[in-house]
Amino acid sequence: MQRRFVLKLAAVLGAASVFASAATVAAADETIKVGVTGGPHAQIMEAVKTVAAKNGLNIKIVEFSDYVQPNAALAGGDLDANSYQHDPYLQAQVKDRGYKLIRVADTVTYPMGIYSKKIKTLAELQPGAKIAVPNDPTNGGRALLLLQKQGLLKLRADAGLKATPLDIVENSKKLKIVELDAAQIPRSLNDVDAAAINTNFAMEAGLKPKQDAIAIEDAKGPYVNIIAIREADKGKPWVAKLVAAYHSPEVKQFIDGKFGGAVITAW
Repeated sequence: MQRRFVLKLAAVLGAASVFASAATVAAADETIKVGVTGGPHAQIMEAVKTVAAKNGLNIKIVEFSDYVQPNAALAGGDLDANSYQHDPYLQAQVKDRGYKLIRVADTVTYPMGIYSKKIKTLAELQPGAKIAVPNDPTNGGRALLLLQKQGLLKLRADAGLKATPLDIVENSKKLKIVELDAAQIPRSLNDVDAAAINTNFAMEAGLKPKQDAIAIEDAKGPYVNIIAIREADKGKPWVAKLVAAYHSPEVKQFIDGKFGGAVITAW
């Protein structure tokens, strides 16, 4: 009788221990929402999600189709982090909209390229040709700097990263700069002679930067993409877990194998 009681007690205590362990694991796990734009950013975050889950961090990926909403959603508390933009764009948003958002890690570089369905080289551009560029201040300036580097125009010396068409001081071919939403530019290639397209949107449209771009940015520059969070969340443990998962060897291997050099790790 006493032996049966001891066995039953051991079984009860064992079950309680299992439940306690499960409860501890459940308590240790945390779920966050991370905003991304479609294409490579979303694909990379899926790889990050797999790695993070092994360390008790569950990531819910929220995909956006434009550059404006992910920061608005993060600032408003609908996201915990986002991963889709470079630091100059974040700083412009912080200045213009008063967001209390900060950069916590570098991620990847997507070199901007110039694409065309009408010409094979920039030398073929005719006077008055239309060139599409992103209409947001940061990526628009980035496109103009790329056009300047290719010798197509010249900007004011102090124009900086936020150059606009108003900063063009030399335009010998009288090129017409057409400002469009960055995500819409790939669909407008038939309507312009050439277009400056961010790599994530180019790849989403089936363009291969190394093969299809007739000009492309250098791999190193100020436009490294980042992970952004709210300033108030800087010291939270999940931030370190998110960064560690992104910077893991598994994610680097995924990026190198998936994108063939069109997306470059920055850590």
